[in-house]
Amino acid sequence: MTKWVIKLGGAVLNCEDAAAALFKVMSEQKDAQFIIVHGGGSLVDTWLQDAGFVSSKHEGLRISPREQMPYIVGALAGCANKQLMAQAIASKMIPIGISLFEAGITSTQKLKALGLVGTCSEGCINLVPTLLEKNMLPIISSIGFDSDGTWYNVNADEAAAAIAKSLDAELIFMTDVEAVLDANKQPLHQLDALQISELINSGVIQGGMQVKVETSLLAAQHLRRGVYISSWQKPENLNALLNQEHVGTKIVP
Repeated sequence: MTKWVIKLGGAVLNCEDAAAALFKVMSEQKDAQFIIVHGGGSLVDTWLQDAGFVSSKHEGLRISPREQMPYIVGALAGCANKQLMAQAIASKMIPIGISLFEAGITSTQKLKALGLVGTCSEGCINLVPTLLEKNMLPIISSIGFDSDGTWYNVNADEAAAAIAKSLDAELIFMTDVEAVLDANKQPLHQLDALQISELINSGVIQGGMQVKVETSLLAAQHLRRGVYISSWQKPENLNALLNQEHVGTKIVP
């Protein structure tokens, strides 16, 4: 049975019934197992703003000072995770909300300048295979821990790639755009390492999309197969990808 890691952008939570439509597509698949990895950037922005914090990013990564972490963790591992669980339950699935630690990922600090932004490395425990055996749906927030119990805000794209690698699973990044766009705002059907480098150097791809594309390329190289970037706004895109049809942008090793 094919395993699919699906990374959902946090913006899906802002669109009424979007997650429910995606879960409906998943629930109808009988020959696939799914693992959801999610972010929640817009929700984090709101929580931090309401708490009086100024939020900033560096090259697409949220700078995460220690004093902001309770709000970041609460938004991602708490509210966003449980919103997705609620939609999955309504679609008659059995979701289990967990962090990266339970999914076999250990984190360490990426750069001091970013605060408590974490990396991904293989951990000592992974509950995901057991959950899949029991026909449950892991919904994994991008909150990680190191061996001392320090919590980290991990980029959800990087987290999804690490989990797909650990499970040897197919990987789909579902974002709020239909595909990666060229300089004329036209969708790109397929990208390789050279094309990605040229688009980044010319400034066509930058910010959060740069992180997503670079992470997708690394994942494709590790998995030795294509990784897809597509839109959660069209549930039929997910159905097409599950049926081996090409929609969105395919990142090839």
